[in-house]
Amino acid sequence: MVSYVSLLLYGVGGIVVAGMAILVAFQEKLVYVPVLPGLTKAYPITPARLRLLYEDVWLRSSDGVRLHAWFIKLFPDCKDIAHRLEMVRIMLQRLQCNVFMLSYRGYGASDGYPSQHGITKDAQAALDHLVQRTDIDTSRIVVFGRSLGGAVGTVLTKNNPDKVAGLILENTFTSILDMAGVLLPFLKWVIGGSGSKGFKLLNFVVRSPWNTIDVIGEIRQPILFLSGLQDEMVPPFHMQMLYAKAAARNRQCLFVEFPSGMHMDTWLAGGDHYWRTIQKYLEETVPEKKDDESKKDSKLSSKQKVSSDFVAS
Repeated sequence: MVSYVSLLLYGVGGIVVAGMAILVAFQEKLVYVPVLPGLTKAYPITPARLRLLYEDVWLRSSDGVRLHAWFIKLFPDCKDIAHRLEMVRIMLQRLQCNVFMLSYRGYGASDGYPSQHGITKDAQAALDHLVQRTDIDTSRIVVFGRSLGGAVGTVLTKNNPDKVAGLILENTFTSILDMAGVLLPFLKWVIGGSGSKGFKLLNFVVRSPWNTIDVIGEIRQPILFLSGLQDEMVPPFHMQMLYAKAAARNRQCLFVEFPSGMHMDTWLAGGDHYWRTIQKYLEETVPEKKDDESKKDSKLSSKQKVSSDFVAS
């Protein structure tokens, strides 16, 4: 009997040690995916090739890392586009807004290596760039984030209540601590976010926890939650938990479900309903000023370039 107990204890200990080793050695590779398998880091397609009016924007994060972004401008004749930029094309047409797309450090043409601390600085540099522009209405900046971009956008919105008018979250997780158990089920016993039960032994080794659930309740700007119920990567209940936490303190929250939406195609599966939902949110949150018809909406899209499909927005 004693030998069986010893074997069990050794087995549990082995799992804990293996989990810690995986987290310490490979956690950045699990959280950040600058290049999808089989693809190169170079952008496979650019707005110019697809006849979009845009600017290449080069920024410096506060710690000196050189970042690249696209500022895609609203214009009358939007041609066909492919991959992620197809969503941008429709966004331009349906929402009548400009779109700013940032490549986090380590993604696309940006220098450096991704980390939570660094990417938080990158997003702030992008926002600071936007508020200094003279060709947009800086009082109407809305942050849009999907998946990891939602975690980044939540922190950015919370830190800039006077610069960000609203936040749109799509298929975002409560925290990387909670996602650890989704990606590697055996880790749920030793890693978990603030909503999980019991002491989690390995939380301290997670370098990029992205605790969105602990930040969302501090946001006072209007928040739109877009949830694809067929999300194969982030369990939909994560979005429900984020909404519940935010709505408990913020009455300007709206939660909308899309029954056939998956992690990256909710905008496509949602069709007209998806775009009408966002359009209505923008009309209520950042209404166009009647005395300045020439200025268009500016949307800060807290997401990576088209070459980073897995973790974009």
